[in-house]
Amino acid sequence: MSVDIDILREKINRANYEYYVLDNPSMSDFEYDTLFSELKKLEAENPSLITPDSPTQRVGGLSEKFAEHKHKYRLYSLDNTYNEEELIKWHERVTKECGSEQELVCELKIDGLAMALTYENGLFVRGVTRGDGIVGEDITNNLKTVKAIPLRLFEPVSIDVRGEVYMPKESFERLNEENAQKGEKIFANPRNAASGSIRQLDSTITAKRDLSFFTYTLIVEGESNIKTHWDSLQYLKKLGFKVNPNIRLVKNIQGAIEYCKEWENKRFDLGYATDGVVIKVNSISCQHEMGYTARAPKWATAFKFPPEEITTTLKDIEWGVGKTGAVTPVAILEPVLLAGSTVSRASLHNLDEIKRLDVRIGDKVLIKKAAEIIPKVIKVVDDENHYKLPVYEMKMLCPDCGAPLETKEGEVNLYCSNPDCRSIVLSRLEYWVSKEAMDIDFVGPSLIEQLYDNKMVLTPADFYKLTRQDLMQLDLIKEKSADNIYTSIENSKLRPLARFITALSIRHVGKETADILVNELSTLEKIRTASIEELAAIEGIGEKIANTIWEFFHKDANIKLIDELLSLGVKPQEGGQKISNKLEGKTFVLTGTLSTMTRDEAGEKIKLMGGKVSSSVSKKTSFVVAGENPGSKYEKAQNLGVIILTEQEFLEMIGG
Repeated sequence: MSVDIDILREKINRANYEYYVLDNPSMSDFEYDTLFSELKKLEAENPSLITPDSPTQRVGGLSEKFAEHKHKYRLYSLDNTYNEEELIKWHERVTKECGSEQELVCELKIDGLAMALTYENGLFVRGVTRGDGIVGEDITNNLKTVKAIPLRLFEPVSIDVRGEVYMPKESFERLNEENAQKGEKIFANPRNAASGSIRQLDSTITAKRDLSFFTYTLIVEGESNIKTHWDSLQYLKKLGFKVNPNIRLVKNIQGAIEYCKEWENKRFDLGYATDGVVIKVNSISCQHEMGYTARAPKWATAFKFPPEEITTTLKDIEWGVGKTGAVTPVAILEPVLLAGSTVSRASLHNLDEIKRLDVRIGDKVLIKKAAEIIPKVIKVVDDENHYKLPVYEMKMLCPDCGAPLETKEGEVNLYCSNPDCRSIVLSRLEYWVSKEAMDIDFVGPSLIEQLYDNKMVLTPADFYKLTRQDLMQLDLIKEKSADNIYTSIENSKLRPLARFITALSIRHVGKETADILVNELSTLEKIRTASIEELAAIEGIGEKIANTIWEFFHKDANIKLIDELLSLGVKPQEGGQKISNKLEGKTFVLTGTLSTMTRDEAGEKIKLMGGKVSSSVSKKTSFVVAGENPGSKYEKAQNLGVIILTEQEFLEMIGG
């Protein structure tokens, strides 16, 4: 028995180290929770075998990157429950100690990083990570960059609060996409992305990451008029903290069970990741009466949602070639139902990841959806069959044109060395017409393939040489379709400069970087002629991206392309010229589906009229424009009292 417990402890300690110290977990939450529950059970049956260094006697690990700080009030972990029966047993212990009429507070369990914040006389003075629950890391400067954390409260009180730093799903996807373009680290899920962002030694990097914060615990020293947890949450909101809008006060355990069932599926519609529900006794006096175990409060429990992970068979690995020439692997799977949709393909990120996982064709693999969105291969199921399969070996040749693959300094991606590779050219043409680039309607992948195969469009400039007659030579293109395509191409000639820069498919330059360039340099000519030093000095660019931009604009082929586009009448609208000051000083947030335009188009109209567009709702938001099926931003706007406009009201505001 002693040997079994020692092995179990070693596995859990290793998982803690990978998660808390390396920020690179190899074990799923469900596997970790299963091992932890097994260890607790064995120790409960054999108390003499409990050791001071057991994972059950602590909360987590501690990185040495930042100065240590001892918590004034210990941060405990939570015991988990996984079904209705376990919830009822927990509640029976509550009623045994505090009586049957105990209200409960239900809160979504945010998949982020726990933080302890200290305020003195209403000012934010310190922010510390959970660490091992007793000692954490002082990351105050980084936390000050998280806008959801108030630097000054609405009342000059001295308090400690607990909360969770997290990264919204949309921001997580955007960060991974940008990192993939740069050949940098791909994060497995929003929690890891938040961890990697909040623990940067350079707080300016943290500031560029879109992190947020939910507050869920108030600690007041000495006597307090607040008698319930629910009242403390309302007080936190009053002080200016962000409290999750989906909290609920219920009368009994049945109300809590109904809440858990309700959110098991609704969670996928949220803009952030959640893996369960935290249920707390509402009465603070009852909380004090019940107290704590060695690691967790007795008056609270975490109900964990069923894991959104599943095992399936890896049938093949396909390699795709993107617009920058990056060659990336995709796992082809036996189709399975996961998080509400059928999954037959999943990301493997790069060759290094394949080697790390030791993925082989025919393997049983565990897959999950990162943030319930992107299917990803997590691990290989360790069985005898795995070792009978041949180790996966990739030919270092482009899967499309057969050209040798190459690496770039400081990047993990492989790149096709042939700039004329069919896949690269088609990807760049498809990106040119995409919504976030030149936004050319009626021109999709199949039409682009026809145009390319007929040698009618080989570069973006060739789109602007097409006539209606040229288009009518293609399959299934009649006069009306030809008119629509031709008109859409012509209309794209006057897109904003940032879209034009985005459309050029410069390596490491996506929509956000293009916006930064245009905001700083304002004209195409200044961007084309800027030195590496000038580019690197721009906040948000840096030396690596500056080199890539400079190289792009000094290659003969690219110089020729841009000159040709300009000669064909493409006139990028420089500096985002305003057409009026009608919306000056107003900040808008767009949510849901608009019927008369895309959200990007609506955002451009707002900017042209002097307004600003934000991705998140705050007290500084002037208006939220809500289309069909608005998301959590709509609910947040209601909670904050922000004016919500229908699409029709928005159109009337901007003049149609």
